[in-house]
Amino acid sequence: MYRLSLDLNTSFKGTDLLKLRLLAGSPGTNDNAAGFLEPNLGSTLDFAIPGTTQISLARLYYSFAPTKDLSVTVGARMVAGDFVDKNRFANVSFRDFSTQSLINNFVLLPRPGGAGAAIDWKPNQGALRLRAVYIASNSEESLPENQSFFGGGSPGDIRLFPIAGGGARGGLFGDPYMGVVELEYAPTSSFSARLQYSGGEVLGSNFQALGANFDWAITSRLGIFGRYGYASYPDTTIGDIRPSYWSAGVSLQNLFVKGDLAGLGIVQPFILTEVGNATQTNIEAFYNFPLANNIRITPLIQVITHPANQNSNGTIVTGTLRTVFTF
Repeated sequence: MYRLSLDLNTSFKGTDLLKLRLLAGSPGTNDNAAGFLEPNLGSTLDFAIPGTTQISLARLYYSFAPTKDLSVTVGARMVAGDFVDKNRFANVSFRDFSTQSLINNFVLLPRPGGAGAAIDWKPNQGALRLRAVYIASNSEESLPENQSFFGGGSPGDIRLFPIAGGGARGGLFGDPYMGVVELEYAPTSSFSARLQYSGGEVLGSNFQALGANFDWAITSRLGIFGRYGYASYPDTTIGDIRPSYWSAGVSLQNLFVKGDLAGLGIVQPFILTEVGNATQTNIEAFYNFPLANNIRITPLIQVITHPANQNSNGTIVTGTLRTVFTF
């Protein structure tokens, strides 16, 4: 599998940013064994999400700072995870963890991509920070299939919303849309905690979710992180549901050589009695080794118990060798 991203960053005043990201990737749905065997609950490698061999537009937004404490972003192609639910140890799939459900809170951001706006306000450059993002998806482009909602793949996979689209209207303020508010507290440079709320409409379902997220660099070499989420999704294909989510892990830096990075993470992405008879658990371990200034090699292993929340499904164990070139 492969993925190529080209970022074109332009600044007109030094305090603003016009970001244009072009993307191309392998189009196969079976590239990653974990995502092929369990495509619904966030087991897929983030960089293995089916793409297109043709160059496509992945990001297009403009950020500016009307005051020194406030940043505003507007754009036609945005992803909510670029602005909220960040974590210094579990957020960037080409550097640290690659399993989707370890990168972001699985139940907090069910519809992360589209057009919209974001703000980032840090009053007096203090310890508190307020972020908010609004995303409206393209209903005509996305509604025939449901994979953008809970990581699903083919039409035979788990579907919580009708593939026909429910009451979707589309448009910037129509179904499907999502808004997220996040309050961050960072009293020191080594610790950050975030409280989050998201809400919106997905195919006629007015969902709401709460989240918590923290990271703590205990020393310059050792760090820990965790996330928690609880959501309410009414009017799904299996009724009114209230899934929860949690993840936690440890990160080690400069373990054997300067600049290396290792991590161990565990996540239960979709805790829900209405889907299956068990709770799926994902574990990922990786070691990121700097082969050169611009080349990093990362062997990683994924272990998935009770896939798709079914205790009759065997444990999945798969390995990946990730190579990243940056220029």
